[in-house]
Amino acid sequence: MKYVDGYVLPVAKKNLPAYRCLAQKAGKIWREHGALEYKECAGDDLNMKFGLPFPRLMKLKRGETVVFSYIVFKSRAHRDRVNSKVMKDPRIASMCDPEDMPFDAKRMACGGFKTLVGA
Repeated sequence: MKYVDGYVLPVAKKNLPAYRCLAQKAGKIWREHGALEYKECAGDDLNMKFGLPFPRLMKLKRGETVVFSYIVFKSRAHRDRVNSKVMKDPRIASMCDPEDMPFDAKRMACGGFKTLVGA
């Protein structure tokens, strides 16, 4: 079964164009190094009446939305190899200036996930 890295992060709505540009560049790099899929999704229908809605989970501030992202790999070992290459890629390093990020990295949630069900 495939392995997935998942991310949930708050992004100011005014920063979505800059975030999209960053994500497009990052997605290209991850795919070049072997990731099977790279998806970045901006919140649209977030005020659910059941469970814990993402805005409350992320403690969104006025003017922010949630971005849900995931990267798909063949396996955890494949993910580790790909991420090792990505982290050494100078294009990623040039995009990771903490003073110039279009989102609040301190509030980002992330982790690696084993696939339980795949269609």
